[in-house]
Amino acid sequence: MPTVHLIHGYLGAGKTTFAKKLAEEVKGVRFNPDEWMARLYGEDPPADQFAERLERVFALLDDQWVRVVRCGVDVILDYGFWTRASRDAARQRAAAVGAACRLYFLQCLDATARARCRQRNSSLQGSLYIADNTFDVLKARLEPLAADEPHILVNTDEKLPITRAASPGTR
Repeated sequence: MPTVHLIHGYLGAGKTTFAKKLAEEVKGVRFNPDEWMARLYGEDPPADQFAERLERVFALLDDQWVRVVRCGVDVILDYGFWTRASRDAARQRAAAVGAACRLYFLQCLDATARARCRQRNSSLQGSLYIADNTFDVLKARLEPLAADEPHILVNTDEKLPITRAASPGTR
């Protein structure tokens, strides 16, 4: 049975680095909307067009990952999953095609995440530009995981004590 791996976390948490390693480990296909946005619309698309363009990218990727799962292959959704609704929708789609689902929560200190975004901005290579102000403004959009969302916690900051501990109920 294929597994849909959901990668949840804020900007600079290390989601893409983790997702790439996980894709190799499980021999899965990774989907990353930021890479598609950068390729289709540039690394710093206009703010007034960003949401509509991102919606198009998600629609395209969601169709594709479901097809891959139907072929019996694991997928890694490097989406961030900032809202409960987006996590629930992905879990429902995975269940509808007979796939297992595993949620990973990547975290690090804000200072580490901000430094990673600044470093990435200096050489984007398929990533999107994140200004300091954008980092601060978007933080309010990140909905924390609820108690009924089993997950694997992945700390990507050496200053944090835990490095990949499973929460109760994780498959």
